[in-house]
Amino acid sequence: MNKYFLLLLLLSPSLFSLGLEEVITRALEKSPSLEAITYRMTASHSTVDSSNQFSNPVISLADNTLPSNQAMSRSTLSLAQKLPYFGKRDSLEKIALAQEGVIGINLEQAKVALVNEIKNQAYGIWELEELYKIIEEYEHVTRQNIGLFESYTATYDNQHMGIMSAELTLSDLKIQGATLEAQIEVAYAKLSYLAAFEINDIELSLVVWDLPLMSTYEEGLLNNKDLSLRNKEISKNQAMTETADLNNYPDVNVLASYAYREKFDNFFTFGIGMSLPIYGTEDYKEEEAKALTLSAISLKEDTKIAIHSDFRTAYAQMKSAFKIYHIVQDDALPQVEHMFELTSSSISTGGDLFKYIDILVQKLKLEQKSIAAVAIYNRSMAKIEALSGETE
Repeated sequence: MNKYFLLLLLLSPSLFSLGLEEVITRALEKSPSLEAITYRMTASHSTVDSSNQFSNPVISLADNTLPSNQAMSRSTLSLAQKLPYFGKRDSLEKIALAQEGVIGINLEQAKVALVNEIKNQAYGIWELEELYKIIEEYEHVTRQNIGLFESYTATYDNQHMGIMSAELTLSDLKIQGATLEAQIEVAYAKLSYLAAFEINDIELSLVVWDLPLMSTYEEGLLNNKDLSLRNKEISKNQAMTETADLNNYPDVNVLASYAYREKFDNFFTFGIGMSLPIYGTEDYKEEEAKALTLSAISLKEDTKIAIHSDFRTAYAQMKSAFKIYHIVQDDALPQVEHMFELTSSSISTGGDLFKYIDILVQKLKLEQKSIAAVAIYNRSMAKIEALSGETE
């Protein structure tokens, strides 16, 4: 029996709660999209290995229809080999290595994006589940008060409208609860897709920490993967420009052949050849490569601006959420609690149910805003971490 239980534990991890860190770790190991980029990396290794190899030699056999007793009759076996100009093979290897670097950054970029999406989805689940908990709590409280006030209807006829209002509030809470149940199920389905394995429950506790200064995070932006990608693209275009420059110098073709003649002496033939870059094609391609390099440099500057803009946006959202959370927790909710204290004595003796329900609804809205603020605060933090290239 114990063996079967252990097997169940190993085969069905989705039955048990997982922490966010474990979800991220397993997602980075199992994600098919990351695996696809990894295979591209493997393919790029072969490209690097083949980039500085010589072109394949060309072997050919030629014959003719002349009688064998004529001196021009021969069967010729030829071998031709292209010898690239000095430095061309090294420049092609630089391009291949630069492209490999681009793919490597693409992999890191994809990891950062995946971790950020998982965090956002997990924080969304936390928000939905917390909202569902307070909806259930308020349903319970509303039912209790309906029951309490129904006991006063025999004596106080004016309680009927209050009870009807409370029942409408209860119906609205039930609707909100049903909506949240569906949203939670959908959110878990999306999280399971991102993590590449089934997740039905996740352990997560979110809070609002202190609000650090913007300067605390700015240094981390230097590790941004988009910026690293732009640097790799510049390196690749520079290597392509170097190759385009070298292509102005012609390659040499070395030719050797052996002629067989049945009635006469056999002989060897040797020769060399080269292409003449006289039409300016190579110059045009060099100018194209230089323009692409300048384009990559401009894109890097644009990326810097975009990163800074995204960072300011995320920090502003985090700052706003921080303020909202403390307004609700430090100012608004204590006032609501005081209002409950003032009405508690009248409620216990069959006081105005309208007032009580109104205060209850106000408190519910404040707690919903508090939960939303916590979620926004943590999502904004996750965005800043992603902009800093973090994958944890």
